[in-house]
Amino acid sequence: MLELGRGALNKMSVRLEAPVQYGFRLGELDIAANPLIGKQLRLEFLGAINCTHCGRKTKKSFSQGYCYPCFTKLAQCDSCIISPEKCHYHEGTCREPEWGERFCMTDHVVYLANSSGIKVGITRASQVPTRWIDQGASQALPIVRVATRQQSGFVEDLLRSRVADRTNWRAMLKGEAPALDLAAVRDELFEHCADGIRALQDRFGLQAIQPVVDIQPIEISYPVDAYPTKVVSFDLDKTPVVEGTLRGIKGQYLILDTGVINLRKYTAYQLAISAA
Repeated sequence: MLELGRGALNKMSVRLEAPVQYGFRLGELDIAANPLIGKQLRLEFLGAINCTHCGRKTKKSFSQGYCYPCFTKLAQCDSCIISPEKCHYHEGTCREPEWGERFCMTDHVVYLANSSGIKVGITRASQVPTRWIDQGASQALPIVRVATRQQSGFVEDLLRSRVADRTNWRAMLKGEAPALDLAAVRDELFEHCADGIRALQDRFGLQAIQPVVDIQPIEISYPVDAYPTKVVSFDLDKTPVVEGTLRGIKGQYLILDTGVINLRKYTAYQLAISAA
């Protein structure tokens, strides 16, 4: 096999084309991944994990790539990142106020996506369409634009009373989800949640909470030659060498004939990638 590169792993780079174009990111390297589909691939964990923020060597990765000290002090590792409605910036207790201003006090999008069925989610406006690709969505539709991350959490919390907010990753990896009429789902949600949306607009202002009704759904296709009938997941901590024929890529998963692996889970792992 020919080694293509080694270094600290980051989540795959993505570019929206038909199909999505992927790249393996190892340190400063960005290796085109799509041309490797159909070839034998080897991933080797080199036994070291270096925090993606401070570079400190750590035995365990927290929150996808951080050492424990960074995990406990960085704003991007706080619980409000997972649950934006719990944002405490306004209370003056944000771990890093300047970071919060740059990443949380900016436009966010509440969206519908179809990965393994309908779901509602949120992302920074600047992360469209990357967020949808990372989740393996075959369809996506922005439905509300808001002024802050906390507000997106309030809208999502309102809508998930009627729509799931999680992806069934195993179902996502077994094939393309049947197409859905996302615009019809959006209209139904707006009708059922009208009072809640108005309440949020009264609280934050009309300009802060803006329903989006003039955008068409985005269709996303992935470079997959064959989907697995049974999803078996690799764990680099238990199996440091993963080999198999690359059959496709979807979300942040590699689909091999021997199993699947979520590369994003191993952010900051020192990895060598080879192909034949």
